[in-house]
Amino acid sequence: MAIELVQRFLPLTDELFATESKASMLTNQSFSWDGAATVKVYAISTSGMHDYGRSGPADGNWSRYGKIDGLDATTQSFTIRKDRSFTFSIDKLDEDETAGQMAAATALARQLREVVVPEVDEWVYRQMCEHAGQKKAAVAITAANLYDLIIEGTNALDNAEAPDAGRVLVITPDVHRIMKQSRDIILETVTGNDMRIKGVIGMLDGMNVIRVPASRVPADFGFMIAHPVATVAPVKLADYRVHRDPPGISGSLVEGRLTFDAFVLKNKADALYYQAKA
Repeated sequence: MAIELVQRFLPLTDELFATESKASMLTNQSFSWDGAATVKVYAISTSGMHDYGRSGPADGNWSRYGKIDGLDATTQSFTIRKDRSFTFSIDKLDEDETAGQMAAATALARQLREVVVPEVDEWVYRQMCEHAGQKKAAVAITAANLYDLIIEGTNALDNAEAPDAGRVLVITPDVHRIMKQSRDIILETVTGNDMRIKGVIGMLDGMNVIRVPASRVPADFGFMIAHPVATVAPVKLADYRVHRDPPGISGSLVEGRLTFDAFVLKNKADALYYQAKA
């Protein structure tokens, strides 16, 4: 005797895990691209110091203050390169007969969380690693040498006179595991709730420590020490919309367009330290 068992579909969706973006802690929005495709930033040189000629101009100088220097004004141009989009449709009956689990608004939120945010993060982190002012040759990262490698990085930022406050140490889960095995590293895990919400897992040597998925950083990523002052990460356009019953579709048409980029300022590049791993 054959018995056909009852099948039930619950009004639930098995969502993929997706990590929220932490790139905003490492970058800034200091420049505006409103009304322009390209932004140019000036870099102005300075003048050297001289011995003041108290008894008169020295060494044939016209002024007692020394040789009069001219200042150079060079520019760095930033043109946003990433103009990305997506579109998909949801049939009206598909939405109705899946207990609303294919609702357009929910699908759009899922698209942003699982596709858009990871792509933007990957691009921003790649630009920071490639254009970091201080890059170290790849080494094998172990529990025995990780602390020394990190301290070497903070020392490099100190010598570059990068700001102390606001530095962030970026690691992957694999490096975090090694960090837990190191006898020299003790993370200060007492952080405010606002910082925990942003993804800070602790503090080390005065730096906030954040952990990002390995899929969003270069394959040889060991760790990065970054100060937000070094990288501008503009989002010029973020346009998402849901069309109800547009011509030719019985249901919803979802469209999205995102224009973004990341630029490292030449004069501030030394505030980025990238350690590759072998």
